[in-house]
Amino acid sequence: MISNANFERVYLARGSTDLRKSIDGLAVIVKECFDLDPFSPCLFVFCNRKRDKLKILQWDNNGFWLHYRRLERGTFNWPSEQEGVPMDISPRQLRWLLDGLSIEQKQAHPTVKARTIL
Repeated sequence: MISNANFERVYLARGSTDLRKSIDGLAVIVKECFDLDPFSPCLFVFCNRKRDKLKILQWDNNGFWLHYRRLERGTFNWPSEQEGVPMDISPRQLRWLLDGLSIEQKQAHPTVKARTIL
């Protein structure tokens, strides 16, 4: 399971990605196509053309994690086809996406920032 303590941001690779690529191939996409650092404390999420498989690339201390998710039925609600431009989403939106929901949940409760009580 991916915990929020291990990353700061989540980037989605819009459009489809050839998921035959493994760690090195996906790291090259992050570096060359997105102009981002694959060694940064971020998650980089990729989806195949049929939208039933995801790979998530994550750097952790001294090596990469490659998380893989395959749906037996259904598809991921993947954002529009603007290839070359990664989409920055929140960890909450990633959870929605992994649960089969849209990253735009209009019925979700908005984030509330707690105020200190004096």
